[in-house]
Order: sequence, then structure tokens, then C-alpha cells
Amino acid sequence: MKNFIYLLIIGLSLISCGGGEDSPPVEEVNVAPSIPTLTLPVDNKLCVDNTVAFQWNTSTDANKDAITYKIEVAKDNAFSQIVKTAEVKTNSTSVALEKNTAYYWRIKATDSKGLASAYSATFKLYTTGEAVVNHLPFSPELVAPVLNTALDGTTTLLKWSASDVDTSDALTYDVYFGTVNPPTAKVSENIAVLSTSVAIEPAKQYYWKVVVKDNKGGETIGQVWKFKTN
Repeated sequence: MKNFIYLLIIGLSLISCGGGEDSPPVEEVNVAPSIPTLTLPVDNKLCVDNTVAFQWNTSTDANKDAITYKIEVAKDNAFSQIVKTAEVKTNSTSVALEKNTAYYWRIKATDSKGLASAYSATFKLYTTGEAVVNHLPFSPELVAPVLNTALDGTTTLLKWSASDVDTSDALTYDVYFGTVNPPTAKVSENIAVLSTSVAIEPAKQYYWKVVVKDNKGGETIGQVWKFKTN
């Protein structure tokens, strides 16, 4: 009986003193930085100086990684005409731009391991120059239908937004819509509202764009948007 007790004690000692394998260390999961928030220039800003100082709120990183910011400045709100791009480690930078031109800008944050946030919201600005009487409206922005969405039904409402640094200007819109890209059929002309209804058919790819005009002869052609029907 004593021998049995001794063997039991020895067996328990072996189990409690490293008989099992050590657990592997838990690897830290890398998390992308938060999306930067744009601060200056404020959206729809008329900038007197064409050397523009851009500022944004710093991103946070759960892993405490160093963060680099990438700024993109373009002449269109789809960023297909990027004119300036830069990477900085601070939350501000200055960029020299052309005078009398509308620009769109956005920021994204990337950590030291190469993981990036999504881009920020897009802000708009207009650089002025000497003896400018009228500034062109900003390019209209998509509201609905969402880009590349699939719709059911026989009609849909096209919706957009638009703005102008000359806040006293009255804006009107021409809407082009159809199955060819770019659309050539004008379905609404000189309307003052920010939507128009169109007829749609099943199993089609549709394209549409908006031309925004002010009451001083200025106009800006928007990008082509698209959606399909089920």
C-alpha cells in the first residue's frame, strides 16, 4: 500500500512539473490605422492663395505603429485626374496648385507594416486668381442609385448633389441617360431639382451623367455613373 502511495505522488509530481507542452506565444494581430478626418481647407472652400495648406486629424493605430499619410489632389471627384500626390508623416502639408481651378482631395493612413486605412471623405476647393468674376460649379456627386448596384422595377430615381463657391449662383442641371457609354440622350434639361425619374428595363446596363450649370454661363460636366437591372 505504501509503495502504491509513493508511486502516485511521484506521478502527480511529474505531471505538475512540466509533463505537458508549453503553449505557443500568441501573435499580435495587426490592425489598420483609423481613417483620417479632413479639417482644412473646409469643404467647398474658395482659396485665395494657390499654395494650399492641407490639414487633417491624426489617425490612431491599435498596435502603436508609426503612421504615414498619403494625400491625393485631383481635378475630378473620381480621382482619375490626379495632379498631386505626397506621403508625409505629419498631419499637414502644403501643395502648389493652378489658379482658377476646382480641386478634390483625400487622405489615407498606412502603418509601418504596410496596412492602410480606407480613404477619407473627399473635400472640394477652388483656387482663385486675379479678376475672376465667376467660378465654375463643382462636379456633381452621385447620391443614387449607388454605383454598380443592381435594381429591380420599371423606373428609378436618379439623385445627385452639387455645389458652387459662388453661393449666390442659381444652379440647374442637364441629365443624360441610356445604355451607351458615355450616355448621349438628354432626359432632363435645365431642371433646378437634384433628381429625375427614368424608365428602366430588365437585364440592362445603364449609364448616366449630370451637367451642372450656373446662371452666369459656367458649366461642369460630371463623371459617368452606371448601374444594371436584374
